[in-house]
Amino acid sequence: MAEEVRLPDLGEGIDQGDVVRILVSEGDSIAVDQPVIELETDKALVEVPSSIAGTVASVNVRNAERISPGAVLITVDAAQAGDAPETEPESRAADRNIRQLPADAPMEPQAPRAPVNADTDEATPAAEETSRISVPAAPSVRRFARELGVDLRQVPGSGAGGRITREDVKGYVQSSLSEAGQSGPVVAPDLPDFTRWGHVERQPLPGVRRTIAQNVSTAWAQVPHVTQFDRADVTDLEAFRQRHKTGTEARSGKLTPTPFVLKAVVSALKAFPQFNASLDLAAGQLVLKHYYHIGVAVDTERGLLVPVLRDVDRRGVFELAIQLDDLARRTREGRADLEELQGGTFTVTNLGSIGGTSFTPIVNFPEVAILGMGRSRQEPVVRDGRIEARFIMPICLSYDHRVVDGADGARFTRHLAESLEDPERMLLGG
Repeated sequence: MAEEVRLPDLGEGIDQGDVVRILVSEGDSIAVDQPVIELETDKALVEVPSSIAGTVASVNVRNAERISPGAVLITVDAAQAGDAPETEPESRAADRNIRQLPADAPMEPQAPRAPVNADTDEATPAAEETSRISVPAAPSVRRFARELGVDLRQVPGSGAGGRITREDVKGYVQSSLSEAGQSGPVVAPDLPDFTRWGHVERQPLPGVRRTIAQNVSTAWAQVPHVTQFDRADVTDLEAFRQRHKTGTEARSGKLTPTPFVLKAVVSALKAFPQFNASLDLAAGQLVLKHYYHIGVAVDTERGLLVPVLRDVDRRGVFELAIQLDDLARRTREGRADLEELQGGTFTVTNLGSIGGTSFTPIVNFPEVAILGMGRSRQEPVVRDGRIEARFIMPICLSYDHRVVDGADGARFTRHLAESLEDPERMLLGG
C-alpha cells in the first residue's frame, strides 16, 4: 500500500524551507528514521527522516524548491507488517527524529531605539539650554533620557505640574517600541531594471544568507558602532606557539593564535565587565553576564557561522585549541548542533589566515562588542634604541557606543594587547 511522507512541523516560527539535497531515489528501499531530504530554513539545516519503511515509489520535491509543512516529500510502498517493525504515526516520528544541522542561529530581535525628533536630534547648545528650562524633569531623569536617546519634549509628564518622571520615560520607550513592532518591517526600495544595461541572472537567496543579511542589517541600523584599532607585539607568543604546536597536533588540535586570543579576551572581559553584557533598552538596564561563552566566526560554504565555545575562562589554551578545531570542523561540515550556535557573550573573528590587516567587524547582537584579528607580520620595531624584527598582530574592536565609551574601548584593547605580549604570564593567570 502506497503511503505519503510529508514535511512535519519544524518548530515555532518556521513556516517554510528550501530543499538542499534529496537523499533517496525511486526504487530505493528505506527504513524508518532514514533521512530522505536535507532542508534549509532560516534557523537551521535539518535532515527530514521517513516515518515509513518500504520502497520509494516517487519523489515529489525538487532541489532548491521551497516547501511548507504538510508538503508531500515522497510516496512509499510500505513494507508488509511481517517485513518491518511497526512504525509510529508519521508526524510524531518525524518530529522526534529531525536532526538539526547548523545554520546561523537567529539573533533575538532588537528593540528599536525610541524615536527622537529629527529637528532636535543634534540640537545646538542654546537649544539644549532652552529644553532644560522648558521641560520639567530632574537631572537624573534627563540623564536617563539621554542614555536612551529620548527627547524629553516628546514625553508627557505625570508628576505635579507636568513634571516628567523616570517611569514616564520608560513608558514612552515601551509605547514607542510597541508602535514600531506594529508598523511591520521596513520595505526595501525598488531596484531599477538592470536588464536595460545588459544580461542579468537572479539567484535565490539561501535561508542562511537571508538570516545573515537580516541580522547584520539589524545590528548595523540599531547599534551605534565605534571601531578602535591597536597592535599587539606577539613575538613571544609566536615563539611559544611554535614550541608547543606539535604536541597539540598530536592530540587532534591546531595551536593557532586564536586560543591565546580567547584567553586574553576573557582576561579583558573580567577587567571590563561592561563588554560581557547586553543592553536592555526598554528596561533601561545593562545585563552583565557572569559567564564567558565566546563565539568564533567560521567561514563555511553556506556563509559565516558563529559557533560558541562555553566557559572559556575554565579551559586551558591546549584544551581550547582541540575544542575549537573540532567545533569549527563540524560547523563547516554541517554537523554542529543548533545549541552550539547560541548563547555567546562576545565574538572573535580572525581573518589572518586569509590576509589583510585591519577591518571593522559588526557587533553580533545582542552582544555589545566583537574583536577582529588580522594576520601577524614581521615588522621593524624600535626597542631600546635598536631596530628589531617583531611579529605584530593588528586587532580591531567594534562596540556599542551606548554601553562603552571610547576611553574604555582603548583600555580594553591595551589590556588585550599586553596579555598577548606576555603569554606565559597570561597563561599563569597573572
